Amino acid sequence: MEFGYFTLSDNAYPLQGRSPEQFILEIREQAILADKIGMNSAWIGEHHFDSLGVNSCPHLLLASIIPLTKHIRFAPAVAVLPLQHPLRVAEEYATLDLLSGGRVDFAVGRGYDRREYVPFGADYMTSLERMDESCQVILKAWGSAGPWSHKGQFFDIPEMTITPRPVQRPIPFYMGCFSQSSMDIAGRLGLNIAFAPFAATMMFGGLAEAVAQYRATCAKFGTKHGRAICSYFIHIAETPAEDDLGRETLMRYFDNAVKPAFKQEPGKTPPTMLYFNKINEILAGITKDNLSDKSILLGTPGQITETLKKVEAAGIDEVILYFNVGGKPHALVAEQMEKFMATVAPAFKGKHTLRVAA
Repeated sequence: MEFGYFTLSDNAYPLQGRSPEQFILEIREQAILADKIGMNSAWIGEHHFDSLGVNSCPHLLLASIIPLTKHIRFAPAVAVLPLQHPLRVAEEYATLDLLSGGRVDFAVGRGYDRREYVPFGADYMTSLERMDESCQVILKAWGSAGPWSHKGQFFDIPEMTITPRPVQRPIPFYMGCFSQSSMDIAGRLGLNIAFAPFAATMMFGGLAEAVAQYRATCAKFGTKHGRAICSYFIHIAETPAEDDLGRETLMRYFDNAVKPAFKQEPGKTPPTMLYFNKINEILAGITKDNLSDKSILLGTPGQITETLKKVEAAGIDEVILYFNVGGKPHALVAEQMEKFMATVAPAFKGKHTLRVAA
């Protein structure tokens, strides 16, 4: 099982004292560190107008670290397709793949916050359908050997090709999945899948059940299933004070970032998104004292290793780790990243084993 760095750039906290600009530069340093300590990938989220996170251009941030890294793979987590024209997205990530020498993973989703849609004039009510068609356009743009065209509900693209072409044929393509609706698109188009454990538990019963459902969905559509990855909040804690800090920062994230972003208004929300209100109901009952491994990897290196062994057994190929959640200071995030790779990662086979040995 591989391990990656993950962030959604959450920064909307009272008395934070850290500007969005400062945090984006810290994220850049953390992604560079991830490469140095043997992580497999850096997954950097796209959010707009500080509705949840402050980084609006993951492809630009990722491009800036290419010359300063050797091994790490680069991915958005996720590209919010309904806010953008898919041709432009295809061009951007094909260019990133070229510049990185074929180190791009690509992940998409439709987001969950209407506040990000309104300033762009994007239609939140048709977000699922637009994302579906956008995925089809991107697959054609990257995969067609010659000129191609597309005519659908939202896009009418005459015969054309994009330049540059990506180095990888194909670029690994992931669907961020909180629901069966997203999983159906992944299964029909033959995409890889990315889960959040708390959502996988709520929607499918757990990570193992979510992976099994993904594979069954692919089989239903006659496609071959791909890789399954998941994200996890993490805080290594070896003292009561460290444990409390890990709990406090995650609760700060839930209360200040997640709950406002997940809130869905009836009549202004697609029916396929109303389940986010159920997530908010569950979050309302969570306290720092009843957080579980369905949400966060919290505890000693041995305890975290034990949980991750179960995640591996569930069929997860890579875990991307959210170290900098809840306003943690940069120095602490870097310390946690290094401690994880020194004390937890060696218990798992992966590319990190060879890189650390080298």
